[in-house]
Amino acid sequence: MRRFRALRRGVMTALWTIPCILIQSLLVLFEGPARQAFAGIYWRVVCQIIGLDVRMIGAVAHKTEDGRPVVFVSNHSSWLDVAVLGSRLPAAFIAKEEVGSWPVIRTIARLGRTVFVRRSRASTVRERDDMHGRLAGGDNLILFPEGTTSDGSRVLPFRTAFLSIAEMPVTPGGLPPIVQPVSVVYDRLGGLPMGRASRPLFAWYGDMEIGSHFWRLAQHKGLRATVLMHQPLDPLAFPSRKALAATCWDIVADGASTLRQNRPARPSNGGTEAGVQPKPAFV
Repeated sequence: MRRFRALRRGVMTALWTIPCILIQSLLVLFEGPARQAFAGIYWRVVCQIIGLDVRMIGAVAHKTEDGRPVVFVSNHSSWLDVAVLGSRLPAAFIAKEEVGSWPVIRTIARLGRTVFVRRSRASTVRERDDMHGRLAGGDNLILFPEGTTSDGSRVLPFRTAFLSIAEMPVTPGGLPPIVQPVSVVYDRLGGLPMGRASRPLFAWYGDMEIGSHFWRLAQHKGLRATVLMHQPLDPLAFPSRKALAATCWDIVADGASTLRQNRPARPSNGGTEAGVQPKPAFV
């Protein structure tokens, strides 16, 4: 029965993805919100197909009145993070350049207007210009500053260089984007709270193959991810990029730890006064 469930979910995902690739291929040719909205619809349906419920806590920040877009800064433990965050956040992803060479995944990523970057400390001029152009054009971006996936039991240190996009002047007045820390934890399996022993079922790291990982995960039901949206931060309120990265890590890691322990979690600003009031959340 479990293998049949995994097979059914795999076939349904493929059948849903093929026409969506064609539709999005047309939408990306035109300006406007339709291409981003459709990408969100695609990931929402993928989550439904694989039986993954997404719970949102907190408010999602939106473009400010003075035109500042949002950089969402999240922990990263699985390819599922893309489906989860893509289904709920109005933003494009920043991904490592290796993703651009994976069959099928690269097509989906490019149609989602993903920005591909190297994991080295310094990005190329083209990569920086691409990210700057996206933000200056009003797009929001999703960043995984760990630079790789973890085993799901901890949040790896944030790479300060990745937060350079938070220093970019992206408005006519020269203001940088705002930054919203995000904690993502997979906390239900079979409808029951997750324990440490079950966490590797969701985590995708090291040399794991995405196909075999999907096959194991899709055999289960009652899956849930919780997304904790923290208070947005203003980079201008921090003395340095290093200070901003450290505060973001503290917020994200503390929120993830609380969720892993199945304790009630609330959005945090890390004890700073550098918050930006977000608009009401959507679920």
